[in-house]
Amino acid sequence: MLCQNCSKREATTHIKRVINGDLSESHLCSQCAKILGYDDIFDSSFFSLPDFFAGFFGDSHFALPTSKSERCEKCGCSFDDIIRTGMVGCAQCYEKFYEKLQPSLARIHGRVNHTGKTPPVIEVEAEEPKEKNEDLIKEKKELLKKAIEEQNFEYAAVLRDEIKALEEV
Repeated sequence: MLCQNCSKREATTHIKRVINGDLSESHLCSQCAKILGYDDIFDSSFFSLPDFFAGFFGDSHFALPTSKSERCEKCGCSFDDIIRTGMVGCAQCYEKFYEKLQPSLARIHGRVNHTGKTPPVIEVEAEEPKEKNEDLIKEKKELLKKAIEEQNFEYAAVLRDEIKALEEV
């Protein structure tokens, strides 16, 4: 089976996830798995037996630290803490652990850079002379009467709104 990410190499990593009862499977080659953060899920930074059992016996921050890893200078949070709790300690942690967080952020959000939303473009129409507006209002009122007679109420509602907008101008 080929890798679902690059479609070039043989898939060697098979990932099954169950989220809200929905099963999804991914088949990745070793290079794509490493890029996406699935390279070695059983290393000490991702999974540790003491942390696993600490969850059964109460709050996990009472567990003994499994390794001496680097910590954020501002809040003291380590990358192991981020993985265990799923929460980043402070804004400086993003800078400190950027390279380690990047694959997970890309996997969760689809991209690493924030793009935001683009506001809609509002077209401004040039003002028409009053005479044209009055003629247009008369035409729309006639169409409104016909729409009501034919019981086409959806079209009548659209015409009503257009007439109101023209009368406000």
